[in-house]
Order: sequence, then C-alpha cells, then structure tokens
Amino acid sequence: MATVDYRSLAGDILQGVGGEKNIASATHCATRLRLKLRDDAKADTAAIEKLPGVITVMKAGGQYQVVIGNNVPTVYAELGKITRLGEDAGANEEPAAHGNLFNRFIDLISSIFSPVIWPLAAAGLLKAFLSMATQFGWLDPASQTNVILAATADALFYFLPIFLAVTAAKRFKTNQFTSMAIAGALVYPSIVALAGQPEPVNFAGIPMVMMNYTSSVLPIIVAVWLQGYLERFLTRGLPSAIRNFTTPLLTLLVMVPLVLLTVGPVTTYAAQGLSTAINAAVPFAPWLAGGIMGGFWQVFVLFGLHWGLVPGMLNEIATQGYSLLMGPLLAAVLGQAGATLAVMFRTRNKARRTVAGPAALSGFLAGITEPAIYGVNLPLKKPFYFGITGGVVGGAIAAAGGSGATSFVFPSLLGLPAFSTVGNFALQLLGTGAAILIAFLLTFFFGPREEAAAAASDAGTSVPETAAAIPAAAQPVPASPAHAATMSGTVEVLAPVAGQAVALADVQDKVFASGAMGKGLGIIPADGHIYSPISGSIKAAMKTGHAFGIKSEDGVEVLVHIGIDTVQLQGRGFESAVTRGQQVRAGDLLAVVDLDLVTEAGYDTTTLVMVTNTAQLAGVDPVAGGTLAQGDTAITVQV
Repeated sequence: MATVDYRSLAGDILQGVGGEKNIASATHCATRLRLKLRDDAKADTAAIEKLPGVITVMKAGGQYQVVIGNNVPTVYAELGKITRLGEDAGANEEPAAHGNLFNRFIDLISSIFSPVIWPLAAAGLLKAFLSMATQFGWLDPASQTNVILAATADALFYFLPIFLAVTAAKRFKTNQFTSMAIAGALVYPSIVALAGQPEPVNFAGIPMVMMNYTSSVLPIIVAVWLQGYLERFLTRGLPSAIRNFTTPLLTLLVMVPLVLLTVGPVTTYAAQGLSTAINAAVPFAPWLAGGIMGGFWQVFVLFGLHWGLVPGMLNEIATQGYSLLMGPLLAAVLGQAGATLAVMFRTRNKARRTVAGPAALSGFLAGITEPAIYGVNLPLKKPFYFGITGGVVGGAIAAAGGSGATSFVFPSLLGLPAFSTVGNFALQLLGTGAAILIAFLLTFFFGPREEAAAAASDAGTSVPETAAAIPAAAQPVPASPAHAATMSGTVEVLAPVAGQAVALADVQDKVFASGAMGKGLGIIPADGHIYSPISGSIKAAMKTGHAFGIKSEDGVEVLVHIGIDTVQLQGRGFESAVTRGQQVRAGDLLAVVDLDLVTEAGYDTTTLVMVTNTAQLAGVDPVAGGTLAQGDTAITVQV
C-alpha cells in the first residue's frame, strides 16, 4: 500500500462509480469509502476491485462500499480535493467538540491557532530579547539594526489576521488565497489609517464605524466562516464557464465591506460601553475596576474589545501624565504567564512543554502572551481560567493602591519602571506577585497533567482529560507485565472486552470474515467498556467512536471495530475516551458503548480485533474460541 498514489486512486474510483454526478453522498469509516450512488448500474465494480490499493467492493445497507483499509482517510481527503463531496473530509477522524458553547469556541480558536503556535513562540521570544536589549542599553532603540529586528519580531503579530486566514480556511474549507485577500484588506495601510482619523467614514454612502484590525483574531475567523457559506452558494449557482474567477471576485466584493460594516461597529460599540462602565467604577470602587481589568484583559484582547480601552489609556497619559486603567494590566498579563510556567513544570507532554517554556518567558519579559494563551492556556482551558483568577486578585490589589502607568508599554517585568511612580508601588508589586503565584499554584496543583504523547503535527493540540469523566467502575484493569511486554519477538494482543470469542470466518461481515483486512477474531462483548489491546499510539480515532487504529512500538497495527456496520449510528451510543495521536497502554479505556442501544437499533455488537498488517509479520495466531476476560491474550503475534 505504501506505493499507492492515493490521488490517482481517488480519481479512478470516481470514474469507476460513474463520476461525481452519480454520487449522492460520500463518507468513510475505519476501513471503507462509503458511497451512496444514484444508479448502481453505472458503477464498474470489477474495474474498481482491480485498482491498486482497493481490497474489495461490497454493497450493504444501501451503500456502495469500497474497502481500502487504514488509508481510507487519505483517499477520502483526495476525493474531497477533486469534488465537492469532501467538504467535510477528515471529519470522521476526530471526536466532535463537546461541552458548552464557550468550550467549543475555545476548541475552535485553539485549532485555528495550532499551526501558528511555533512561529508565535519564536517571535514572542525575539520580542522579549529585543525589549531586554534596549532596556539595558545593549541595543540603540533608534538604530537601523533595531528597526530591522523589531520588524522581524512584530510582523507576525501585526499581520496575524493573514496568518489566521490560512488556518481558518483549512478549517472551514474555503479558498485560502481568497481568505488571505480578505485579511489583507483588513490590515491594509489605508484601512488602518481610516480607523485613526476623526472624520466620518462611509462606504457607498453607508456610514461605517472603523476599528484597527491589526493583531485581531475574531474578525477574520468570522469572515472566513461566512466566506465558506458564500463560496458554496456561488459554486452551486454560477455557470462553470465563469465560476473559477467570478466566485473569488464576488466573495471579495461582498465579504470585505460586510466585515467592515458589521464587525467593526459591533466591536467598537461593545468596547466603548465596556470602557464607559470600567471608567465609571474607578472613582468609587477602584478595586472593582482593577479586578475587571486584571482578570479579563486577555478576554477583551481575544474578542478585540481592548481597542475601545486603548484610546482612553493613551488620552489619560497625554492629558494627565499617567493611566490608572493600565495599572492592573501587569497582573492580567503576568498571571497568564505564571499559569503557562506551571504547565511547563506539570505537563508530561514534551511538545506542550517545549512551547510553554519560551511562551512563559516572552510573557514575563516582554508582555507578549499570544504564544502562552493560544498555544498553552486556552487549549487546556483550566490554566486560562486560573490566569484570570490570579489577574482578578492581583488587579484589585494594584488598583486599590492607585497604581497606574506613565507610558504605554507592554505590561511586563521589563516594563515595571513605567508603573513605579504612580500610586503605591508596593501594592503594585504585591498584586502582581499575587497574580503570578495564584495562577501558578492553581495550575500546578489542579491543572491538567497531560500524558506523554507521540510527536504531533502541531504543538497546540490538546490532550483531553477523558479519564476524569469516566466513572471509577469504568476505569481500566491494568494489564499484567507479561501481557504488556514484548519478549523474544512475540507481541500479545489482549482482549479489549470480556465476552465470547468468535472465529473471524463466522463474523457477519463479508470483508472482515474474508481476512482481507488481516487476521483476527470477533468478541461478543459482555459489557460496554472497550479497552486498548496493545500499548502504542492511536493512529485513527473515528468521530463516531466505533473504531480505533493502534500501532505498537514493535510495528503491530491493530484495528478495534465495535460492532458490525455501527458507523450508521453516527456516534449514538458511543463515547470515545481517546484521540488520534494519543499514547495508550494495554488496558487503557478506548470507548464506552451502550450495547442495548446498538442492539435495539438492529446492529450486531460483535467487536472485531484485527491485525491489519498481518502480511508484514512473521505470524498472527488468534485464539480458537471460548470465553475471554478483558486483558486475556486474544492474538499472539510474531514480529
């Protein structure tokens, strides 16, 4: 399979089934491309079965199923590139986002930021070093060298919407170059200049409230999300002769003015209301204003609301020589840095630790929190909340002492001199220290302790705390050392669930029973808790929770498929406990399934355990039959 050209295979399958117009819908499960054809007679089954990479073809449940094996997600993704069928390509591979609306929002933001985290961390670290170099006189701030280095460090933050346009386009399945053009318009110099001029701005006679979109996050994400709907509408409605250039043309003409006319006013008015409320609290309850600013400044930044507060800060400095609104920001920023530092010490995930170190350093030294927020705290959620908690307490203490800043600086340790001459500096230090300590200790003792994970494609991928949501009775029974170990070239694949063993030939699925997917066995499960049969890395975790692919360090590839044709349940009755890329030990929980629901829906609950790379191994010997306890040896593999 390694030599298969999957792009060509996708095209050949498409041609073999009668083209895109003959496909009503397309999806995939752990091993099969599942197509609903409008006319089965147009499909050349014999030709498709001869294609390199295709194991077999079967028709069941009203579907035309092309069995490909472990590489079916790749074929499905390639199919999505050459048709409009794969707009959700890859959607079956990862668990859906769970939790409340805010948690799903955090997951969305984190996933969009993930590919940018390493450059953000590098740029933030460079900004920290440059700030330190100019602060201590090692580098002349007016020198051309500093100008060039500052541009190197600042460019990513200034043009952040363009970078996020690329990752958001991948998430929302839009044309990424059109997305980048929209983002480029938002940060275009003349647009930025319009946001700073006092005269009214209008578009075709429509009054427009401008804001500064540089370094912003949400406007471009919302824009690309809406772009996806518009592009799909235009693609369906426009004639093919003009579609390729007319779709991006109309998308740009609609989306740029739409964002400027809607996002700008909404954000600006919300920010102005927030600024008015906080400023009103300063005279009679400075501690309250300080708690709000210290705790929620990073949230304001996330939603772009800080732009309504910044002009007030600048005006205060210009008219009275200092800004009281800036006083609590040290606690806000350094509280998040403290939480990130705790993650660095607490996590067992090497990739996360590698990001957390420089992210915390750039936060402490330069007040640059984007790498910390989007690469560490926000994906893990609890550290972000704990940073807010520390900021609330620290900001309230600093504001109670009348602390303020005499210049507009990034709140950081190197920026401390700007906060030293307004109000009670001792209380400022006490509040800042309290914010760091509270955030650090809460994160260190109560934050998520991620397990060591296989190298991920990005450092921002979070490992959910699935075990915390699993009842004690459902916790895995540890595998014995004999089972977990590999001795003399032998690997023991354990029974993932207690139950009655069934010979593979007797399984009620033609493909599995034929052995085309490899040797193995079925188990009629006695309960709904499915555990990992080997130690290794999760290579596939279906969104529906019904199938998992695991590869051991010895190179043994095992498929655990819960039930027959249960992909049709679309996740009902299944609760996944692992994600792709996660490391598991033999005996760790993979999923919980409601067997009664599966049975009542008319599906066979037989759970398949298959060694999918049987042909590459010296020997694969499943047990002959009988009753198995969870953790008993089910298959003996000679590597």
